Amino acid sequence: MFLRSEHGLVEGGSASAASFGRALATAPAPGWREKLAQLDLVTDLGSQIGSRSWFRGAATCTALCTITLLLSPGFERPIHGYAPPPAAADRDELASQSIMPLAYGATTGRRMGANELVRVLPDTPERPILEMNATLGAGDGLRRALERTGVGRGEAERAAALVDGAVGLDNLGAGTRLDVTLGRRATKDVPRPLEKLTFRARFDLALELARMPDGLALRRIPIAIDNTPLRVRGRVGSSLYRSARAAGAPAKAVEAFIKSIATRVPMSRIGSDDEFDLIVEQARAETGEVRLGKLLYAEVDQGERAVKLVRWEADGRTQWYDPKGVGERHGMMQMPVSARISSGFGWRRHPVLGFRRLHKGMDFAAPHGTPIRAAADGNVAYAGRNGGYGNFVKLTHGQGLATGYGHMSRIAVRSGTRVSKGDVIGYVGSTGLSTGPHLHYELWRNGAPINPTSVSFSTVDRLTGGDLSQFRSLVSRLMAVPVGAARKAETEDAAQAE
Repeated sequence: MFLRSEHGLVEGGSASAASFGRALATAPAPGWREKLAQLDLVTDLGSQIGSRSWFRGAATCTALCTITLLLSPGFERPIHGYAPPPAAADRDELASQSIMPLAYGATTGRRMGANELVRVLPDTPERPILEMNATLGAGDGLRRALERTGVGRGEAERAAALVDGAVGLDNLGAGTRLDVTLGRRATKDVPRPLEKLTFRARFDLALELARMPDGLALRRIPIAIDNTPLRVRGRVGSSLYRSARAAGAPAKAVEAFIKSIATRVPMSRIGSDDEFDLIVEQARAETGEVRLGKLLYAEVDQGERAVKLVRWEADGRTQWYDPKGVGERHGMMQMPVSARISSGFGWRRHPVLGFRRLHKGMDFAAPHGTPIRAAADGNVAYAGRNGGYGNFVKLTHGQGLATGYGHMSRIAVRSGTRVSKGDVIGYVGSTGLSTGPHLHYELWRNGAPINPTSVSFSTVDRLTGGDLSQFRSLVSRLMAVPVGAARKAETEDAAQAE
C-alpha cells in the first residue's frame, strides 16, 4: 500500500512510516530566497491589528510614503509655463475655429479668416420660398395662426373667409396642423405672400389653398373612409378586461362592454371558460389614420346562457336591447307573473272562510300552468306544502326582504338552492284555500308582511313598429361583421405596400 504526502507516494505500514520519518529528517532547510519569497510585506491594515504581520504592513506603508515625499520637487518651487501669443496672421484663423462662431449659426470645421479679398454685401439675401408648420392651439383661430407664420393680416383674413365658407372655422379643433408655404416678397418691409396652405379640416376631408393669377383658390381633397366596425372575440380567461385588451379591443370599448354586461349578469358569475364578443365603431382613412367610436354590440356566451346586447339610440337616449328588441328592466323587483291583479293588500272578506281578515299579499289571476318567476335574486328558504297556501315557495333576498308564492300547481325549485331574478320557480295552480287558479304573492320586511306595491316592480322596455324593424336591420348588419375584419384589412394594406 502507498500513502500520499506532500513528498509524493510512500509505502504504507510500519516500514513506510519509518522511511517517511527518514525522509523528513534528511529534507534540506529552506534558503534565504525561499524565506524572502514567503515574506508578505503588504498586509491588510484593517485586520489583525497589533499583530506582527500588521506592524510589518504599517512599516511598509510608512516607508513608501517617505520615499514619495523625498522624490517630490516641493510645494515652494512651482513649475512655470509660458505660451507666446499667436501671430496676427494666425489670429483670424484661430478665431474662426473657436466656439464663438457657433453662437451666430456657423458650422464647425476649419475655415479661412476674412482678408482683403472679402467683399461685404450691402444686404442679406432672402430665401425665395419658406415652408413652415403651425398648429392651432386651444381657443386659437386660423387667422391668428397664419399671422404668426408671417402672413399679412389682409391675406390671412381672406384665407380664413374661404375656409369658413367650406367647413366653418368653429369646426377646426385644437391640434390641427397647418402646412404653410410663403413666397418671395418685393421688399423686406412687407409681409410675404401666402403661396399655399394645406391642412386636414375633417377626418374625411383635406383643404388646400393655392395662389392663382387672380388670387387664392380653395380646393377640396376628399379622403376615402372605411367604416367597417372592429369585432373582437375571445375567451374570458383569468381577466375579462386583460383578455379583451390582448385580443385588440380598445380600452374605452372594454370598459363600456363590462358596464353594459354588468346590468344583466354579475361579473362574479362570468367564468374563465366563457366567451366574449364585442363590436366597436371604427373608421379607417385611406391615409392610414384610425378613429375608434362607440361600443355597438356586447355578448357573453356562458354555454347554456348567452347575454347579448345591442346599442340603440333614439330621441337622444342610448339604450341596450337584446337582439329581439327587449330592453333592460327598471325597478327593484320583477312581476312574478304577467297577469291581472285580482285582489290587493289589505282587509277583505275571505272568499273561502267567509269572514273578514287581513289579506297579506296580492293575487294575480292567471291561467293554470302559467310560469311563476322569482321577483329578485335570492335563496329558496322553503319549497313544499304549507297549509292554506297549498304548494308554497319562500325566497329570501337579503336586507330583511323575503317573498312568498302560494297556490302553485307545481313547484320547480328545491329548498337551499339559489335563484336569479326571472327564474321559473313554479306554475300557477289552485292548491290550498283557493277558489280558482291564481298566484298569491306576499312580501315581508324583517318578518312583517308589507304591501308589495310599496316596492317598485321592474318594467321592461320593448321596441315596436318601425323602430323594431330598423333595430332588426341593425342587428343583421352587425352579425354579418366578421371577427377581426378591420384588423385583416390593415394586414392586407401592409402587404400591398410591401
